[in-house]
Amino acid sequence: MDPVRLGGIPQYQLNRSEVSETVAAYLHQSLADNTHRAYEADLAHFRTWGGNIPTTSAAVAEYLAAHAPILSMATLDRRVIAISQAHAARGFPNPTQSGLVRAVRRGIKRAHGEAQRRAAPLSMSDLATVLEAMGADVRAVRDRALLLLGFAGALRRSELVALDQEDLELVEQGLVVDLRRSKTDQVHEGRKLGIPYGSTTLCPVLALTDWLSLVPGKSGPIFTRVDRHGNILDRRMSPEAVALVIKERAAAAGFDPSLYSGHSLRAGFATAAAQAGVTGWKIRQQTGHASDAMLAPYIRDGELFNGSAAGALL
Repeated sequence: MDPVRLGGIPQYQLNRSEVSETVAAYLHQSLADNTHRAYEADLAHFRTWGGNIPTTSAAVAEYLAAHAPILSMATLDRRVIAISQAHAARGFPNPTQSGLVRAVRRGIKRAHGEAQRRAAPLSMSDLATVLEAMGADVRAVRDRALLLLGFAGALRRSELVALDQEDLELVEQGLVVDLRRSKTDQVHEGRKLGIPYGSTTLCPVLALTDWLSLVPGKSGPIFTRVDRHGNILDRRMSPEAVALVIKERAAAAGFDPSLYSGHSLRAGFATAAAQAGVTGWKIRQQTGHASDAMLAPYIRDGELFNGSAAGALL
């Protein structure tokens, strides 16, 4: 019988007699497309090494040990998740949960682990410097709106470029942004963000209004491409383009562009909010972080000098 793909991963094959096409379709929708592709690649690497599904805890431990010197801990952890998911989908015992595999992972972290390098947050003062270094051409107007909305909304780059004009509502206090989908909202519940008017030149609402006044039409993507002649194209920017804008504008302002990425605006907001004494749950309300644990590194960095013991002495 023809196999069907479960979860988008070829190794998760079941026969049509086991599940219907409708069930298989919903199983595929249970994970994002990027996750499907990552799991496929991870399992392909495991099988190329000599692994199989199902496998044993000893084989997983050997696989991890063989690649510990050459792969990052984050990559190894993702490979373990892919192997785990492949077993769970077929109802096989999960070898990744064994004491052996857990102990080997701890050993690898102790021997090879290193602090995960995070993108440098773009602070409010640094953002102001970046904006001051920008000109007043069409592309600069777009980039100013992009940077300010990305910062004030603590938006992921994918969320920024997915926004349409229909997702915006101007109200007395500022702007309401309807996020129809985000990385942590795979079931399409959506959420709304409030972007208030700024009291300084760093006003995201006015910057966005300036940009939209140049965009032809009143519907469609907010952030579109601009060619080298300053023509606004009817094509949505890509998430990768957001990272390039941040790096390019940072470099023009005299900063090291290698320190920044598409995540720098979001990280900058979380860090600045923590410095301002905003509570963790209020920051999460804006950032959409799935847990306090994921937000904690930014709060720790932002609060380094808040109530510092050394500050009380010096």
